[in-house]
Amino acid sequence: MRVLIVGGTGFVGTALTKELDARGYDVTVLARSPDDAALPADVETVSGDVTDYGSIENAFDGQEVVVNLVALSPLFQPSGASHEDVHLGGTENVVRACEERAVPKLVQMSALGADPDGPTAYIRAKGEAENVVRDSSLEWVLVRPSVVFGDGGEFVSFTKVLTTPYVTGLPGGGETRFQPIWVGDLAPILADCVEDESYIGRTVELGGPEVLTLADVTKLAYRAEGKSVVILPIPMPLAGIGLALADPLPFVPMGGDQYRSLKFDNTVAENDVGSFGRDPSDLRTLANYLGIEESSGATATGGTTPRTA
Repeated sequence: MRVLIVGGTGFVGTALTKELDARGYDVTVLARSPDDAALPADVETVSGDVTDYGSIENAFDGQEVVVNLVALSPLFQPSGASHEDVHLGGTENVVRACEERAVPKLVQMSALGADPDGPTAYIRAKGEAENVVRDSSLEWVLVRPSVVFGDGGEFVSFTKVLTTPYVTGLPGGGETRFQPIWVGDLAPILADCVEDESYIGRTVELGGPEVLTLADVTKLAYRAEGKSVVILPIPMPLAGIGLALADPLPFVPMGGDQYRSLKFDNTVAENDVGSFGRDPSDLRTLANYLGIEESSGATATGGTTPRTA
């Protein structure tokens, strides 16, 4: 089977490329700078930008499945292209290329909470992109993971950018909840979506084995370095005002959109990892990845009901 991975040199894309290559698929990676990535020797690479249709269309010739992983990070303020440009406009171009080049199937990586009427630009653009996929003539699978961690990921590093060891402040005391999933657990699930026809027409939500607050993650990140941290709560309204004032500053990593994302949880209502023959308790925890004992503050669960603010 010939598989095109759009965004295959990114954090998740590299892991998926290696997984599909190991399964014996004929993999092509499309990215803006594919030659910079450490990919298996037999993987083909093509240069292109999803916001420029003319630069990507030829890469879809002869492909049997396309996986669209291109995304801007929801954690950092985007510079240059917007969430609308990349997530919506890029998906429109990917769908168009699939339809015009007779590619039958698309696996689209979305995000938990994707909603055209959502509270952040990232969530809205992801929701609008999902509608584009659903309205297409393609056989599609939509995958909504919680935050993904692993080598090359941003989740732990972003937490440390926001905080300091020993004593730090977090909006709302860091009570926002996440259900982090390890990239090494996510990549095989994405590969299953590529090869298994039973997932066509489904939207699957994926979370890791435990629910962690932002405060939990902060403590784990510093504990892995042998440091402790005390969390001081910053009232959400006060944090919102401060971040709104800082929003235009390019050197400030967190702005209004990131603040709004902390007002709702990033957890699954029902974890679909079981549909892929995996028990949530068998997935890798963040503490294990960081090389430390499990946090007593974590809630080990396969799913939780999201909290809204």
